[in-house]
Amino acid sequence: MLTLDLQFFAKDGPGGEKTEEPTGKKLSDARKEGQVAKSREITNVCGLLGLFLILRFGAGRMGKGFMELFASVYDKIPEFVKMYDGFLPEGNMFTMFRNVLLQMLIMLLPIFIIGFIIAFLTNFIQVKWQVSWKPMQPKFSKMNPINGFKRFFSMNSLVELIKSILKVGLIFYIAYSYLSDKRDMIFLLYDIPLWQAIQLMGDLVWGLGIRICVFYLIIVVMDFAYQKYKFHEDMKMTKQEVKDEMKEQEGDPAVKGKQRAKMQEVSRRRMMQELPKADVVITNPTHYAVAIKYDPEQYDAPYVLAKGSDYLAQKIKEVARENKIEIVENKPLARMLYANVEVGQVVPPELYQTVAEVLAFVYHLQGKV
Repeated sequence: MLTLDLQFFAKDGPGGEKTEEPTGKKLSDARKEGQVAKSREITNVCGLLGLFLILRFGAGRMGKGFMELFASVYDKIPEFVKMYDGFLPEGNMFTMFRNVLLQMLIMLLPIFIIGFIIAFLTNFIQVKWQVSWKPMQPKFSKMNPINGFKRFFSMNSLVELIKSILKVGLIFYIAYSYLSDKRDMIFLLYDIPLWQAIQLMGDLVWGLGIRICVFYLIIVVMDFAYQKYKFHEDMKMTKQEVKDEMKEQEGDPAVKGKQRAKMQEVSRRRMMQELPKADVVITNPTHYAVAIKYDPEQYDAPYVLAKGSDYLAQKIKEVARENKIEIVENKPLARMLYANVEVGQVVPPELYQTVAEVLAFVYHLQGKV
C-alpha cells in the first residue's frame, strides 16, 4: 500500500494555501533575515535627481576645474619633452597621470559622498535601521537550477521586465521630445566658445533630467505599491504555520493541558487536606458543595475553604461526614458561592447575612452559642 499526501498538491505546497495574515513574529523574523518591503526605484530616482542637482549647481565649478587641470598638464608636456630631449620617461609619465587622476577623484568626491548619503537615507526611511548579514550568506537552494528556472519565469520577473520596458520607453520618449524642441540650440554648439558650450550643455542636461525625474516618479509610486503588496502576500501564512508558531510560542496544547491538569490535581489534594478544618458545608444538595470557615484571626469575614461540583461535591460531603462537619442544604446560597467565590477568597458582602445565619445555626447545634 502506498500513502498519498494530498498536501503535496496544495497551491502553496505542504501546509496548504497561504490565507492567514502574517503574525508579528513572522514579520519580525523576516526583518531579521533582511526581508523587507522596499522599492529600489525610490533610491534610483532620488540618486538621479541628486546627480542632476549637482550638475546644475556644481557643473560650472567642476568644468572649470577640469579645464584648468588639463591646461596645466598640457602646459607641462613641452617642458618635460624639452627637459628629456624629446623623450618622456615612463616613470615621470606614470607620476603625472597618477596626480591627474588623484585631482579628478578629489573633484568628483562630492558626487560620491552625496550619492552614498542619498542611498542610505532612502533605504533608512523605507525600512528603518536593521543590520542583517544573512542576505549575504550563501544559500545552496539558490544554486538549484530548477528553482532558478522558476524564478526566471515568476510573476516577479514579469513585473521587473515590464518595469524595465516602461523605464526605457519613458526615458527615450522624454529625451526625444525634449531634444527635438531644443535642436536649434544644439546646432549652436559648433559655433560658440567651449565655455559657453559647456554651460549650454549643462542647461540641456538639467532640463532633461528634471523631466525624466518627474515622470519617473509615476513608476516609483506604482513600484512602491506593488512591493508593499507583494511583501504582504509573501508573508502570509498557512493555517498549519500559524498553529506551529502558536505551539512554539505558547507550548504544545497537549503538554499545557497535562500541566494544567496536574496543577489542578495538586490544588484539589491540598483543598481536601484543609477540608476537615471547615465549620460547615453548604450543598445544592447533589450538584454543588461549598465548605465555609470563619477564623477572625485570619480574615474579617468567612471564607471558602473548599468547593466542588458533582463527583467532587460528593467527596467533600463524605469527608465532612467523616470529620463530623455539619452539612446544610441551601440551594441558592450553594450555587452563588460556587459561581462567585474562589477557594481561599472571603464571602462577598452581599452574602454576609445569609452565611452568618447558616453559621449561627451550626454553632447553635454544636452548642458554641
